[in-house]
Amino acid sequence: MTRILSGVSLAAAALAAIWFLTPIALLAVALVVAGLAFAEYARIVSAIGADIPWWTTLLLTLLACAMVPFPWIDPVLVIVLALITSAANVLISTRIGAPTLTDTAASVLAPVYIGLPLGALVGVTAVAGREAVLLLIGTVAISDTAQYYTGRAFGRRPLAPRRSPKKTVEGAVGGLVIAPVVLVAAGKMWLPGLGPGRLAILGLLLVVAGIIGDLFESMLKRAADVKDSSHLIPGHGGVLDRIDALLFAAPIFYFFIR
Repeated sequence: MTRILSGVSLAAAALAAIWFLTPIALLAVALVVAGLAFAEYARIVSAIGADIPWWTTLLLTLLACAMVPFPWIDPVLVIVLALITSAANVLISTRIGAPTLTDTAASVLAPVYIGLPLGALVGVTAVAGREAVLLLIGTVAISDTAQYYTGRAFGRRPLAPRRSPKKTVEGAVGGLVIAPVVLVAAGKMWLPGLGPGRLAILGLLLVVAGIIGDLFESMLKRAADVKDSSHLIPGHGGVLDRIDALLFAAPIFYFFIR
């Protein structure tokens, strides 16, 4: 019951924010989410053995999130700045001795893994409207649901047993079939500028990206030997646990429509 209530409350809050807030106000919400996700990420990579400069890396993550939604800023510039500055910030690491490759990689990854995707999510609102954001989130959610139920009904072969033992090849196929069909049907109304063929391709890309995002976070948690990224959301784990697939799918959707 706790899981259901918290899930419904979270979905209602997200829907209200997307539907009623302006892009600038939605960016403020995205920055808060980015901060929470970064805190979870920092704890995970710390458990793995990485020592990142906490405040400066957080600032870069928030900066990447804030820069991406504006169409006059080249997203490639955001990535380049995040990479260069994050690598430089490792020089002020508190680790005794020279920073390790793990420290550098973990620091560089944060703005790209968390900041850029959440900024892209706001960018979808600015470029294509709130309906497009709901279409993106709905496609990812339908893909996850289709994978779960298809996997339970027909799953036999594990998709990535060393990353997520419960995911199956059959479940992934279910998501790859069902989610693009839904996107094509709904996209006729909310993304009329894209034809059925392009919508189908977009749907396939979103499903694949979502699966990779889910497996990527599972890889981080397994390396850190933790079940959830945090206990912030009762019955659901942490922020990263809820947005893992979206973090990989949102940039693809944004760049596709942009």
